[in-house]
Amino acid sequence: MGKLDGRVVVVTGAARGQGEQEARLFRQEGASVVVADVLDDRGRALAEEIGALYVRLDVGEEEQWRAAVRRAKEAYGRIDGLVANAGILRFNSLVDTPLDEFMRIVRVNQVGCFLGIKTIAPEMEDGGTIVTTASCTGLTGMAAVGAYAATKHAVLGLTRVAALELAARGIRVNAICPGAIDTAMSNPAQLDPAADAEGVTRALDGLYRKLVPLGRIGRPEEVARLALFLTSEDSSYITGQPFVIDGGWLAGVAVG
Repeated sequence: MGKLDGRVVVVTGAARGQGEQEARLFRQEGASVVVADVLDDRGRALAEEIGALYVRLDVGEEEQWRAAVRRAKEAYGRIDGLVANAGILRFNSLVDTPLDEFMRIVRVNQVGCFLGIKTIAPEMEDGGTIVTTASCTGLTGMAAVGAYAATKHAVLGLTRVAALELAARGIRVNAICPGAIDTAMSNPAQLDPAADAEGVTRALDGLYRKLVPLGRIGRPEEVARLALFLTSEDSSYITGQPFVIDGGWLAGVAVG
């Protein structure tokens, strides 16, 4: 028996990275998965490979959320879970960040999460689950990612409010707060077929060996296992909480 047998889960940003690994793992655990993304070719290929439904979803567009919900319910009859994974990152100092860049990040990371909760929660079965994707920068500051950090702080606020408002229906809402994870967001070489993505991963492990107590960058499969925990009955008495998965980065200052 899989941990998600009989459940229908929508995963946004599912064509690659953390979202892809979440979609794969959820299917392995018995869920019917809706792969939602704007990367049509990759998303359709993944959905075909794992036996899922692909829907095109720009998370900043409310009507596209409504259409995705309709497609999911037409295909599977119900929705039991959402993993709001889609997000973007840009590096810039606050004073050098153009307003349009700031608002693009807000639109995807913050508005996308808000619209996901707003649109799916009313259609979700009682006892459902919502997993938002925040960041360790939603719990602390980090230079050069001010817009990103601001949206991830906002995601935590949305998560807590949604947990309170949806608790009467048994819907649990929790947030994943990853540190540095080896996806295209931190390793752009993964987007270039000619690049040595594995070599970059090894270099990143070397970099984070000095920054992270566990001595390496995180893997998207590890984040997917946390998403599974928060979507399954293993976390049946947990709601409104941030779960940091960062190799110990935020634990404190190491001496020596």
